[in-house]
Amino acid sequence: MAERRVNVGWAEGLHARPASIFVRATTASGVPVTIAKAGGDPVNAASMLAVLGLGAQGGEEIVLASEAEGADVALDRLAKLVAEGLDELPETV
Repeated sequence: MAERRVNVGWAEGLHARPASIFVRATTASGVPVTIAKAGGDPVNAASMLAVLGLGAQGGEEIVLASEAEGADVALDRLAKLVAEGLDELPETV
């Protein structure tokens, strides 16, 4: 299983707009990904309700994981998006 631990770079955390950006990016990656707070239960990273339900705050550590083929590239890109609080998924890492 591929996994990335990253601190949330959006000051407001994974709420509203940042969560929407993250969910769209996860869906666009084409790779099934889970997201969890460090030590918490993983949820579907492509589900807006699940991501909002995490209540991840700015600076808090989250864990992205996937067992799918191509997971390393997808997780690297998603981790960069989250860590840097970007407005869109980076083309490359």
